[in-house]
Amino acid sequence: MRSLLARFVRDEAATTAIEYAIIGCGISIVVLAAVNGIGTNLSGKFAAVSTSLK
Repeated sequence: MRSLLARFVRDEAATTAIEYAIIGCGISIVVLAAVNGIGTNLSGKFAAVSTSLK
């Protein structure tokens, strides 16, 4: 059991996968914030166009 635990602690493959997951989460947060900002801006423009057409 000790050798299994020692081998698990020395294995760095899982560390790399966790780092990639954290990077992916960071990128997805940035993309969501950008899309949200663009959506809000676009909604305001559509409202202005709708008001001007009435």
